Amino acid sequence: MNQNPILENSILSSKWFNPDYLFNQGIAFFHQVGAFFHNDWGQVASVFNDVLFVFALFFLAVMSYCAVRIFEIRRKEDKHLKEEIAEYAHHQAEREKRLSQGEEISKNKRWIKTLGYLFSQHSSDWKLAVIEADSMLEELMSQLGFKGDTLGDKLKSATQDKFRSLTSAWEVHTVRNRIAHEGASFPLSQHEAKRVIAIYEQIFREFGFI
Repeated sequence: MNQNPILENSILSSKWFNPDYLFNQGIAFFHQVGAFFHNDWGQVASVFNDVLFVFALFFLAVMSYCAVRIFEIRRKEDKHLKEEIAEYAHHQAEREKRLSQGEEISKNKRWIKTLGYLFSQHSSDWKLAVIEADSMLEELMSQLGFKGDTLGDKLKSATQDKFRSLTSAWEVHTVRNRIAHEGASFPLSQHEAKRVIAIYEQIFREFGFI
């Protein structure tokens, strides 16, 4: 029995609706793809491997150079740091030696007395060193013409232009006030006392007071 030619040419009778035809076309496509990779993949992979090898060599060289440079820099930094520490320790030793021999530093008897407290073996004397230095600072402020009943008042009347060490003076005066108000409960190590006295010394030497 002959099929209707109109039906044969209709959209419904198209080969794209034929499952067998679609399946065969899909198989043919994948065969073509497989043949392409089978024929050319070896060459592509070889080129890709060569490129990766070049990049690996380049980054390996960069990493090696960086590692060597970092090692050299750290070695120089360590050497420099050791030299700085040795120089600082030497200066500190010399300074403490001079401080312990107050007569060679200053003719100011109050300052020598302050240093005597500072290098005492008794922790209570370290606080006396700060109190004595603060009293000397008040005397200095009076000589410079600053007015006030107390050192705090004199510091309040001062300005940075007329008294460049104003901030440092307030810092050490605050420590003195804590010693006076808190007494034995205020912890003060000899190391901290030396730091505070060094600030007083800097202020005094700035004005030739000691």
